Amino acid sequence: MILMISAAKNAVNCVGEVEKNTGQRVRLVASIPAGNAMLRDAEFSAVIVDQSFVDLNPVAADVLWKNTGTAIPVFVNFAISGAERLVRDVRAALSRREKERVLAVKAAEATLRSELNSAVMGILLSSELALAQPALPVAVLTKLQSVHELALQMKTRLGSVA
Repeated sequence: MILMISAAKNAVNCVGEVEKNTGQRVRLVASIPAGNAMLRDAEFSAVIVDQSFVDLNPVAADVLWKNTGTAIPVFVNFAISGAERLVRDVRAALSRREKERVLAVKAAEATLRSELNSAVMGILLSSELALAQPALPVAVLTKLQSVHELALQMKTRLGSVA
């Protein structure tokens, strides 16, 4: 869903064009305070803001930016921009947002994989050292071998090269 904040007459016409060209529902509000209320109640992929609102009330705009969450801001001068340009800008912003999301997921996966690899290597090393101890009771030896085997399986699944 996309939030559009504008009191411009042509904003209403732009809503349909943005919905048609992005496949997302657009909620139109006429003020920054109304926009803030909407942002508290729902999650948006983008927030289209009339540049004149930002220029006239920068303090309210700062509050708005704090409430956007993961929504990508799109600034538009409705006095000179038509629906076609707005659609182009919104589509470009949504594309950037998706690329950033994919990169963030990949970074999180890499971090998690690295942390898990470190833990698995520690388990393998500790279990190998423990298995090398002489005269272990059979029950302890069996459990250590089981832990070692599970750690080897995890290492293989994680694609560890160490």
